[in-house]
Amino acid sequence: MQITLQPGELLREATDLAVLISFEDAPLPAGVAELLEPADFRGKSKQTLLVYGRDTVAPRRVLLVGLGKQEKASAEGLRQAGALAVQQARSMQLRAFTLGLNGELPLAPELAAQALAEGIELGAYRYDRYRTGLSDEQRFTVEHATIVADSAEQPMRAGIASGQAIARGVMFARDLVNAPGGVLTPAAFGDEAVSLGKRAGLNVVVLDKAQLNEQGFGGVLAVGQGSANEPRFIVMEYGTAGAGTPTICLVGKGLTFDSGGLSLKPAEFMSTMKSDMGGGAAVFGAMQAVAELKLPLHVVGIVPAAENMPSATAFRPDDVITSLSGKTIEVLNTDAEGRIILADGLFYAQRYKPDAIVELSTLTGAIIIALGSHAIGMMSTSQELADKISHAGEASGERVWQLPLWDEYHEMIKSQIADLKNIGGRAAGSITAGAFLANFVGDYPFVHLDIAGTAYAEKPAKPYGSPGGTGVGVRLIAEYLQTLAK
Repeated sequence: MQITLQPGELLREATDLAVLISFEDAPLPAGVAELLEPADFRGKSKQTLLVYGRDTVAPRRVLLVGLGKQEKASAEGLRQAGALAVQQARSMQLRAFTLGLNGELPLAPELAAQALAEGIELGAYRYDRYRTGLSDEQRFTVEHATIVADSAEQPMRAGIASGQAIARGVMFARDLVNAPGGVLTPAAFGDEAVSLGKRAGLNVVVLDKAQLNEQGFGGVLAVGQGSANEPRFIVMEYGTAGAGTPTICLVGKGLTFDSGGLSLKPAEFMSTMKSDMGGGAAVFGAMQAVAELKLPLHVVGIVPAAENMPSATAFRPDDVITSLSGKTIEVLNTDAEGRIILADGLFYAQRYKPDAIVELSTLTGAIIIALGSHAIGMMSTSQELADKISHAGEASGERVWQLPLWDEYHEMIKSQIADLKNIGGRAAGSITAGAFLANFVGDYPFVHLDIAGTAYAEKPAKPYGSPGGTGVGVRLIAEYLQTLAK
């Protein structure tokens, strides 16, 4: 979509639809106010009202969108307002609309413009690749949004560009998650990385099964050995290491389909398991956004990719796996496979001597019980890094909630016959999974983000969401890296 900035006054612009974002109980411009009764529109958060100009204002129609109380105005509110605006335009089959703000926003112009652009782009997202026979009305897309403002032109243009780059990364991640598991196999995931590298200027390496065997990727090989679709190990590198240039490793779980293996999932819990590569998808989306934003950083995206299937060759409960690090893992449940492939990915990240390792994975059902679909579970070996991620979560609207990694939790995943066991029991299941992962990061600052509750949505909770893959993690990581680059 094309999003442009235009100086001027919104209600003086002739257009089929003008979207006026207004604070709660703020006086409306005279041309609009005379069309309403006082109780028609209060400006409460996400409240909308469509009115017709009747020659009192230049636009044919004005959509009022509430932003809530002015003192509580946030980038998240603007994201949601932008999404509501583009969805109204699409429902009316309008190719273009204009958008502006009624009142002073207590946010930096660049930040406000970025949030609006994110909301507009994400609110227009649809995944209909496999739908046939769609009507022209169903295929209709909005092509152009114009943000009308009276000041801060250059910062706002920069904000729009950033918002669109980040939104494209989110939509890329959504597309990957929404792809059927029979289409997005580990090999196809690797091909996607190669394509991304070509268009974004990334250095990409994809290791196949023979190379994984040769180099000792025991975790990835074990999880993938039951499937006819062989595993891959994907590395995407942006920028180069150097004095004064931080190196950040992003590690994402890439289970392209998870049946549970021999510890087979019940049927009702298997139908969305194409989304078990949501962490890997977030890394792909973040790497694309980083490249488009041209951040002065060295960022390495690492995605171990496998398919966990039951067969005569599948790994078994009671197997002992030797991971890439040399540490041994006792398998108590083959459905706790994500942490096993991540063990190889996290240890591999150490070779870059990173300033931080940030890992994302749809890891545990327990995090859904704890936090539902409204927050990402976070565990960390570095409080300084955790605080930065938490701040980025608040700013991006992808909030995190920190859980502890005390020594007692590490004790729960010690094995009697190997170095570690892959589950610690039902109690504290999300935390013991994080404790398991922490064994493979060395002394490097590490954050584990469990996105099991947030990576996939049957019914979106926010206007800029969509059914299926959410692309969660891309905006969070982009915000963290943008802040780090300043």
